[in-house]
Amino acid sequence: MIIKRLQLQNFRNYDQALLNFQPGLNVFVGKNAQGKTNILESLVYLSLSRSHRLLDDQLLIRYGSNFADVKCELQDAKVQNLRAIIHHQGKSLFVNQQMVKKSTNFIGQLNVVLFSPDDLRIFLDAPKERRRLLDQEISKLDSSYVLALNQFKTVLKDRNALLKENQPDLTLLDLLDDQLVKVEQYIYNERIKFIQQLNQTLPKIYQYLSGNQAMVQVQYVSFQKDHSLQEAHRLAREKDLLYHSTTVGIHRDDLLFLMDDVPIIQRGSQGEKRMFMLAFKMSILKTIELLKGIKAVLLLDDVLSELDTTRQLQLLKFVASGYQCMMTTTTLPPYFQQVKPQLFHIENGMIQTAGGAYESR
Repeated sequence: MIIKRLQLQNFRNYDQALLNFQPGLNVFVGKNAQGKTNILESLVYLSLSRSHRLLDDQLLIRYGSNFADVKCELQDAKVQNLRAIIHHQGKSLFVNQQMVKKSTNFIGQLNVVLFSPDDLRIFLDAPKERRRLLDQEISKLDSSYVLALNQFKTVLKDRNALLKENQPDLTLLDLLDDQLVKVEQYIYNERIKFIQQLNQTLPKIYQYLSGNQAMVQVQYVSFQKDHSLQEAHRLAREKDLLYHSTTVGIHRDDLLFLMDDVPIIQRGSQGEKRMFMLAFKMSILKTIELLKGIKAVLLLDDVLSELDTTRQLQLLKFVASGYQCMMTTTTLPPYFQQVKPQLFHIENGMIQTAGGAYESR
């Protein structure tokens, strides 16, 4: 999968922008707060139909404008172009110039994997953030998973509402449990499959990037444990009735990031955590390729500043193994001349290519 062209209008700090990308490494160079990350954010939006930085789409619209328009042209993908128009009534999504009514028909048509400095918070975040990350990656692979998540949320909401009644109808509760378990089982199986595939490549990638021979893995922590899903809910019913809420379920599962069988949050240095998360994102790239037969686009936001030269070069070698990569940086190391990236110099929302022509205003 290759992004050939990206066009922005009234998105963040960009009035108009047109960028033509090469299949390999594309680098956005500029000082902080100039708009480099906004470029990556627009690509995430075209992948997920939402921002990775904001919950409110309206904040993506350039100040003083009525809408934001983001579109791209793709190569070696099922679709040729994608477009998202964000307006004050919501958003309109287009695939191959045809409006789609459901976001499930849009999400994942462009598959990108983002690494940003904010990713390091995942080790300390609440479990729901780690579930969100897992669900986000699987959703880009399978629209059925998105539908299952939405169905689960609907049944869970109904179940919790019933539990809050003074005398819940236990027959209705049994019916809701049956519905819940059915969709839970599918989501659980997909999560397990994804994590198992991820762990096939994670240790080798971590060792390659870091030079550290520690064994790393991701462990899925489930409420299911020694019981079936149905039995787990049955055993928790008394507690559910007491607390008026569903106390067990896939909405309470978690991920553990382990180094030599110990949670990395307990023993890992900041550098080891950074390399773990970077390897985790690279492993997602490989997992997408193995499960779907496509190469996702890699987005690296300010990744070089915290890596020494050796690890920078290892990362670039990995990227050079056939992936298109969009990278932001404040400075351009001298060795970049060897990898021949497509350069974009950004200042105050103005984009200047290596040839000297401004492609935005």
